[in-house]
Amino acid sequence: MIKTNTEQLVCQSVIGEITSPQSGINPYRINPDGHSDVYPGVGGITYNLRIGDLAGEKFGDHVEPAVSISNFTQIQGQPGPNRALNQFSCVGNSAKVVSGDAKGETGRVTGKHGGIEHVLVDFSPEILERLTIGDKIQIKAYGCGLNLPDFPGIKVMNLDPGLVAAMPLRKLNNSRLQVPVTHTIPAKIMGSGIGASHSHSGDYDIQMFDQGIVEEYGLSDLRLGDFVAILDADATYGRIYKTGGVVIGIVVHASCVLAGHGPGVMIAMTSKEGLLVPQISAKANLVTYFAKMK
Repeated sequence: MIKTNTEQLVCQSVIGEITSPQSGINPYRINPDGHSDVYPGVGGITYNLRIGDLAGEKFGDHVEPAVSISNFTQIQGQPGPNRALNQFSCVGNSAKVVSGDAKGETGRVTGKHGGIEHVLVDFSPEILERLTIGDKIQIKAYGCGLNLPDFPGIKVMNLDPGLVAAMPLRKLNNSRLQVPVTHTIPAKIMGSGIGASHSHSGDYDIQMFDQGIVEEYGLSDLRLGDFVAILDADATYGRIYKTGGVVIGIVVHASCVLAGHGPGVMIAMTSKEGLLVPQISAKANLVTYFAKMK
């Protein structure tokens, strides 16, 4: 077991409601080749896309798996409650339906999507059928401030301590930590979301427009919920290019057609000194780890 500071963490409720998908007056989205089409996008209840599914298989743009929630409460004209929902929710947190026909049912947080500022929650297919847009979902936000005392050069964020315990992490020499991932990704193809001032909410996208790179790194089989390693990157205090740095992230939303976009990666761990050592494993997905969590 990797030692954590779990006993110091606060567990606190945050809440949101299931959002509605949206569309603009001009419904078309144009890809880098100039082709335009109308694509399903963010929000709502997505019945046929969940963690474990391919990130680039569906005809859509930024589609979010299962359930997308937001908190629309404004305090003095500011979206403070939604910022709290996004910053304090952690992947693996328990999420409970507190209104509607599925009241009392539970799922788990799978990620956070920047720009639209949604928190994403997975439920079983049976529960998805009983949910309705507008239903409220309360999350036990637990994990903010999590750290690994034996690894001072590694920063952890956006992870429930129970999820970390379910991951087969391995301590190596020289304060390095081996982390299973399904893919490694060169930082040079990371796009939308880079340059954000912090990494406690949101994500940044893997550009998939260079077919040669996609083939070289085997990215065509990326799945939602995959843990991936971004090489030559750091996200300690914002997402940047950093030679020798390593970022571990989770694929949280599906692929995109817009220039600079692609499957979204939420930050899970980062080391500017490269103390994170990726180990390729096809099992490094939230589906595997959620099955081990209590």
